[in-house]
Amino acid sequence: MKNILHRFILTCMLLSFTAGSFAAIPNNGKDDKTNGKVSAMTDAQKEARLEEIKSRVEEIKNMDKSTLSKSERKELKAELKSYNKEMKAMRRGGIYISFAGIIIIVLLLILIL
Repeated sequence: MKNILHRFILTCMLLSFTAGSFAAIPNNGKDDKTNGKVSAMTDAQKEARLEEIKSRVEEIKNMDKSTLSKSERKELKAELKSYNKEMKAMRRGGIYISFAGIIIIVLLLILIL
């Protein structure tokens, strides 16, 4: 019984490490240009840039888009997508714990206590 439990815990640990490492990769390696710009910024610069982006998005929301041509609407859409990518890159980070990792932690707590 103990041998089966040890193998189960080892399997869960291996699964949690591999799942956690893939979860920590932002955009699967895409948008290195945006990530490079953001990583070079200080916290104050990031906050200022976030405020600029928010104000520009509000301007776009309040625009009368019915008078725009199809190409202008495409440009606005592309601009919003680039802002979205940039904001995601700025808010990147944190701790990622996979489901298998949580199960292992719970099992270890049960065994210890």
